[in-house]
Amino acid sequence: MGGGARLPHAFSGLPVFLGNQSLIDRDSLRIRLLGKERALPEIYTVRELNEAIKSLVESVFPFVWVRGEVSNVSRPGSGHIYFSLKDADACLNAVWFKGRQRSWERFDPLTGEVYEDGPRPPLSATLENGQEVLAAGRLTIYEARGAFQLVVEVLQESGAGRLQQEFAALKRVLAAKGYFALERKRPIPANPARVAVVTAPRGAAIRDFLRLAEERGAGCEIRIFPSLVQGTDAPQSIVQAMEQATAGQWAEAVALIRGGGSLEDLRAFNDERVARAIFESPVPVISGVGHEVDISIADLTADVRAATPSHAAQLLWPERRALARRVEAAFLSLERAGERLLSCAENRLEFPLRALFWFSPEKVLRRADERVRDAGLRLSLAMEAWFFRMEARLAVQERAFSRVGAAASERADRTLALLEARLASLDPRRPLDLGYALVRLGDGSFARSVGDVQLGTDVDILVRDGVIAARVLRGVKEKNDE
Repeated sequence: MGGGARLPHAFSGLPVFLGNQSLIDRDSLRIRLLGKERALPEIYTVRELNEAIKSLVESVFPFVWVRGEVSNVSRPGSGHIYFSLKDADACLNAVWFKGRQRSWERFDPLTGEVYEDGPRPPLSATLENGQEVLAAGRLTIYEARGAFQLVVEVLQESGAGRLQQEFAALKRVLAAKGYFALERKRPIPANPARVAVVTAPRGAAIRDFLRLAEERGAGCEIRIFPSLVQGTDAPQSIVQAMEQATAGQWAEAVALIRGGGSLEDLRAFNDERVARAIFESPVPVISGVGHEVDISIADLTADVRAATPSHAAQLLWPERRALARRVEAAFLSLERAGERLLSCAENRLEFPLRALFWFSPEKVLRRADERVRDAGLRLSLAMEAWFFRMEARLAVQERAFSRVGAAASERADRTLALLEARLASLDPRRPLDLGYALVRLGDGSFARSVGDVQLGTDVDILVRDGVIAARVLRGVKEKNDE
């Protein structure tokens, strides 16, 4: 831990605990404060009592270190930060004035040494509920309200708070079980008619929810199932209310709502029993717990997460003005569609009327009669012209035929004689007269090679004057001279 620097002069020389410098003598009813002795009156005014207690507290605890978990953080416009330090058994109010919000890096509360370990964002900007911090400052009494508080001079992170650690651990366990899986989340019905609300019946959350439901939900029915929303009994109360809300399948959706608060205030909604009730709900669940920055286990498990209770009502029901605009748009669309339908029907009706006029039987017969007369006239004229052309062509062809007929007959006689001689020379049976024979196979074809005949098959041998039946016993192919 070398290389450190001492704390600024404002903190040097101040002990952690100054000891018992203020004593009350009950027998003499006198008080000694910072070396001054003062008689105690029999009856105090409020101011006198607050001043006496303030002097006593500030003298005994001029500078102390406190470790605790941050909650109820508030940042008004003045720049001061108000919060509470708490542990399992007690709570202490604290204020961190704007002028004291230095950007310390890291320090040792025992030695006062400050260590330079790289730039960090100021804790005043990142302070949030659930952090565990080390706070150094003086204890005092705010006389106007009689509030006991710690005026913080130095603040340092001390690790995540207990509730924040429990939240993170439970989040990991439930995530592994599939509680937060997107594929299991169901959509909330659009504009539901029956909604069950699980919340405190007299809180601000239900008032805001009902106000928006009255403005938005057209004809919807809402049933409130009261439950505790804070304290040790709250988780079981929420589970019982959820079971009642989902019994009988009356509700179309369940709204689990609560106003904002610290991590401790929202602890009931970070309980595994509540998460299980939401996970096992037979109807969709919308969660509107805390403010927009608050995220609970119930929000992560619910089918839909709303930023606030009012936002949950906004997600459940659209604005009536929006519904009215949708109805008006639907009416105009229906009116235009009706006009288009009538126009199309008129057009379809007009076409058959014109067709009926043009295709009436009388007009059809009249036009057919005219076409028949015109066709008959054209046919008679065409026949006369055709016969005239045919007669002239026939006369010409008769004269030409008479001239070429004789020559053609002579050529045909010579050609016929030549073909008869050629046909006689090509007669397949003529070689049979010379002693040759033809081998006919079973399929009617003639053998032209030894390979065309299979051994053991029957063949017919055609000779000049008949047919010889034979069976192939041997086949020998003659070799060429080569």
